[in-house]
Amino acid sequence: MVINKPTVFIYTCQPDRMVLKEICAGMEEEGIFFEVFEKNETELSLLASQAAEDSMLGSGIGVLGMDAAFSMKGLPPRRCVGICGNGSRRALRRLGQAAARAVKRQPFDL
Repeated sequence: MVINKPTVFIYTCQPDRMVLKEICAGMEEEGIFFEVFEKNETELSLLASQAAEDSMLGSGIGVLGMDAAFSMKGLPPRRCVGICGNGSRRALRRLGQAAARAVKRQPFDL
């Protein structure tokens, strides 16, 4: 029997390593599990929306190159809670923290 643990999905397309590292570090700091998947989608908001819809936790992140976006299940398609374009390490880490804190139903700021 395979048991999937609840995770935040991160859908990527040619992600920058630093961007992905900072987002994952933000989620790790909040104690939330995540999984990274490579996709062929080239629209950032669609990556984030689909990740949120597919995640059991309803929170997803899209990473396209140096840009990242955070979305939640139930939002209209292509609608994001936050977008970080060519962001600083701190902003990217906060995006990961926000996705994790949303799952825990804790306040977050972007």
